[in-house]
Amino acid sequence: MRNRDHLPERLWAYDDYTELDERPAESVTGLTSLGFIRAALRRRRWLWGTMAVAGVVIGAGVAVAFHPVYQASTTLLLTPMSVSDEEPGSPITNEQAIAQSQTVAGLALSKLGLHERVRSFAASYTVAAPTDRVLVITVTAPSSSDAVSRAEVLATEFLRYRANLVATQQTLVFSVQDQQINQDKRNLASIAAQISQLSDQPTSSLQQARLSSLAKQKTQATTTLTALEQAVAFDQASTKVADDAVVQDSYVLDPASPLTPHSRLKRLLEYAGIGLVGGLALGLGIVVVTALLSDRLRRRDDVAHALGAPVKLSVRSVRLGRAHGLAAAQSIEVRRIVAYLGSAVRPGRYGPATLAVVPVDDVRVPALCLVSLAVSHARQGSRVVVADLCDGGPAARLLGVADPGVQSVNVPGTQLVVAVPEPDDVVPAGPLHDASGWGRAAEPLAAACGSADLVLALAALDPSLGGDHLAGWARGAVAVVTAGRSSAARIRAVSEMIRLAGVQLISGVLIGADKTDESLGVAPKPDAGRDGVAEETSQSDAKGFFVTVDERPSRRLDGDL
Repeated sequence: MRNRDHLPERLWAYDDYTELDERPAESVTGLTSLGFIRAALRRRRWLWGTMAVAGVVIGAGVAVAFHPVYQASTTLLLTPMSVSDEEPGSPITNEQAIAQSQTVAGLALSKLGLHERVRSFAASYTVAAPTDRVLVITVTAPSSSDAVSRAEVLATEFLRYRANLVATQQTLVFSVQDQQINQDKRNLASIAAQISQLSDQPTSSLQQARLSSLAKQKTQATTTLTALEQAVAFDQASTKVADDAVVQDSYVLDPASPLTPHSRLKRLLEYAGIGLVGGLALGLGIVVVTALLSDRLRRRDDVAHALGAPVKLSVRSVRLGRAHGLAAAQSIEVRRIVAYLGSAVRPGRYGPATLAVVPVDDVRVPALCLVSLAVSHARQGSRVVVADLCDGGPAARLLGVADPGVQSVNVPGTQLVVAVPEPDDVVPAGPLHDASGWGRAAEPLAAACGSADLVLALAALDPSLGGDHLAGWARGAVAVVTAGRSSAARIRAVSEMIRLAGVQLISGVLIGADKTDESLGVAPKPDAGRDGVAEETSQSDAKGFFVTVDERPSRRLDGDL
């Protein structure tokens, strides 16, 4: 039990392990805000920028591909049809609706002899009423001459239809009035017939009374008929005058003439502008919606919450570019990660110092950083073993090793040992296990690690296999998370596998952090409120919880590599 470099370490490592029941059930992601949306738009500006450019190209293409629009217009001066008690402005609105009706469109279409649907033809022209007596008909057609002829026919058919409508209405009104006069005439004739019939009967008091009553009725009926005939005659005369004014005083004020089409440049700019707005709106909408629906974590606090460990270092996106092999380690972001990993190495009392780098998602950058750290220590005279436990051996390939086994590799200026497990060894045992442990390492590996000063392991953990074998390779681990690549569930699973293996989860490293991320990257205790977070932060600072990376180690690594 005194040898803390072997299996008993897995037992005392649980002293620092936070029980599953004491950890937050779910990570608390950052609230959606304008800053969140702004950061999402900044990250994916290439997408909405491309959509905007595509909109401009499509709009310009449409402007070039489609024929120019030919239009003609004609102006009509009208005496609108009106009725009593009608609101001001209603008569000209009714005239506008009649001109736009399918009835008028059908008459014009028949006159033109076009084989086109009435609805489609009606949609090809517009009717505007700039004043209460003026209508402007604007027609769109395949050619300028067609537009002029259609405008002329529309104006003519509209005026003819109005005249017929006025005549029909006048006939109906006069017919009703004539029927009323005829009815009064029949009533008067009936009274006169009754008087004539009574006059032929013998004279009596009853006869005389009846004749007197009928005479009064005849007089009243005659008076009513005379008044009605006079009123109807006056009304019909005034109606004819008004109707004649509606028909005669409505005519074409400005004959149909073509409108000057837009210049090709103006048309091109209009369509390109419409495409720009449409493409930009679509691109921004896609970015915002996908950001709101995504469960991938980006903020330091969110990652720390899911990881259950602080995020002690975050860097911007690492762009490997066209650099190959160790040449890509010249990136300033890679140097910062290497410097931090060097400070996170856990020394052993009776064995080599160890560190496991656990990539949660992307393995390329963690592999490059691990190899860079190994080469740097080897050039300083340390005996280093690099164990690549990931599928495909990304770290081993950086050192030119493609086959499994324990091999000594010559790097310019130094030498180190690379260990790659066999393809069928899915949970390779490490050199820190003994006979009572989970497994025993192969003799070549045990011998290489026994004489080493530093053992660095790159291990991507699979939830279906667990991570118990990680304790055989390192005493402490650093989880490397790429912003926007992993969900909270994935990060939490890796964290739990590291802890269940009895390995200390030192911290997390976040790659691709947003420039606008102002979160601290500390995972608060489940029962800690605002005061609890502040207390933990101060305690962590006192223990050197956070690491400020100086640029001087970067220059030293630059010289080594």
